Amino acid sequence: MRNRLLPLGFILPAAFAVAADLGALLPERLRSVVAVEFTIQTEVDRRQIFVSGTVIDESGTVIMPGNQILPGNSPDQLRDFKIYRPGSDEAAAAAYLGQDALTGFHFLRVNDAKMIAELKSVTSFAHDTRAPRQGEELWGIGLRGKDEDFVPYILRSPVAMIARLPNETALTAQDIGAPGLPVFDREGRLAGLALNSFGQNFLLFSRNQHGTPIVLVNAEESSVVLLAAEFLPHLKRVPQSVSGRPVAAFGAYGIQPVDPDVAKLLKLERRSGLVLSDIMEGSPAAKAGLQDRDIVLGLDGQPLPRLKPDRVLVGYFGQEILRRQPGDRLRLAILRGTEQREFEVVLGDEPKMVREAERRYFSRLGFTAREFLAADSILHRAKTAGPGGAVVHFLKPDSPAATAGLRPDDWIREVDGTPVQDFAEAVARLAAIEADDRRGEFVLLTSRGGETQVLRVKLN
Repeated sequence: MRNRLLPLGFILPAAFAVAADLGALLPERLRSVVAVEFTIQTEVDRRQIFVSGTVIDESGTVIMPGNQILPGNSPDQLRDFKIYRPGSDEAAAAAYLGQDALTGFHFLRVNDAKMIAELKSVTSFAHDTRAPRQGEELWGIGLRGKDEDFVPYILRSPVAMIARLPNETALTAQDIGAPGLPVFDREGRLAGLALNSFGQNFLLFSRNQHGTPIVLVNAEESSVVLLAAEFLPHLKRVPQSVSGRPVAAFGAYGIQPVDPDVAKLLKLERRSGLVLSDIMEGSPAAKAGLQDRDIVLGLDGQPLPRLKPDRVLVGYFGQEILRRQPGDRLRLAILRGTEQREFEVVLGDEPKMVREAERRYFSRLGFTAREFLAADSILHRAKTAGPGGAVVHFLKPDSPAATAGLRPDDWIREVDGTPVQDFAEAVARLAAIEADDRRGEFVLLTSRGGETQVLRVKLN
């Protein structure tokens, strides 16, 4: 905590206390704030995680930031969710409901009726959804650690700028709150939700180094605020399953903004465009007739918005897909060569995701194999209808497999010179090696970045 942090009993300067006293506003707003504790059970350890969460309804539903759980973590690795009120060491159990693909929020639900009665939905403070002005002062909440009973503290800062990234986002001059917690205006109205902080560039000087560039990210506080109007309409997107399904799929996995020089050549300087590539065989995009190098200019009768930097447009297009459901129709204005055409895409179901994939850990070998997915076919430039085999999901440091040079995402094509056609066959062959105590080594043929390599794994 730095000098901008205000203890709860702090008397605010008159300039900031014009509209309301934060000390009077804070207790009710703390009812919409919780600390979340859970465990991620990996192949080799248990990691205890502490994050902040916001209450979004009267049933005890809580959202927490999307990047607190990596996409590769399966739901069965997430355990022992607990919810704490700020300033308390008493916990209530919670159930993990899944992650919403559009917002990225992870959803939980408190199981304890007594705690639910003490909570209050953050929507209670959403009296209007006007965007804060540049220079307007906002305030937010941070939480200390478990060893301090998650004692809350106040941060405040003026809005430095408003940007569309692609969602309307306020960037404050100083850190404004813990990621995942609400941010308010001086009247106590909900202004937004603090997101994870952006990395900041610094130069590190020492006696032996002169200006070494480094990037620092504050994991406990953030100056990035997703505005209330952007997320309030989506709070009812509580996942129907822990996998987060249903998730709409388009089928083009290499989408980039049009290069400025190409845009000038095609006379698109005043228009936004996205170039499609890596269109998956049999995907909704492929079935609609779309091709690599097609340029998307419009969506459902409207031109794509002008967003800066250009890469933000990719996020906008992805969100427009995820707002919809499998079976919905999408009308795209496409520039192919010099001809503009319109295509209708019927969105499909997202192919099996990494968190849903079958997997098996081989402790003696030192790695986890998972089934080959549609996304892997894009990464490895393989036909989806071809042989699958297995992919390296987790690699134990200093294990026989790691020492041999195996890496995460390597595609296992052969085991001891025999091709593996699917995940079951790969597991059977690797399990036999694992169980054979007399086995001193084995050979893997793998693919990485389009290149084939042969690895000799020596067992201990």
